[in-house]
Amino acid sequence: MTTSPDADGPPPEVSEADIAAMHDDPRFAELKRTLFRFIVPATFGFLAWYLLYVLLSAYARDFMGTVVFGNVNVALLLGLGQFLSTFGIAWGYSRYASRNFDPKAIELHDAVHYGEDR
Repeated sequence: MTTSPDADGPPPEVSEADIAAMHDDPRFAELKRTLFRFIVPATFGFLAWYLLYVLLSAYARDFMGTVVFGNVNVALLLGLGQFLSTFGIAWGYSRYASRNFDPKAIELHDAVHYGEDR
């Protein structure tokens, strides 16, 4: 591969053999582990939080109907918490990926596309 990452134009074509070799690369395995370190706990945590909200809504109506202040009850606050936690996870993932995942992915991308490590 003669084209460098600094050259204009698209990167050179990557063969299926190059992609298969990438899957055997220990950096690719580490990249997947890095991604799963955030994705799996965040997914399970959010699903548990969501299911708690659903179960409380179904079986603890008196608790969910408890007025906190004015016309705001526990159910409304927990429902808003669902939105906040969704945005919080998205923000956290963005920070995690930019610090821990993206640099490794760029390194592997350059190695596969340009045949060099930077």
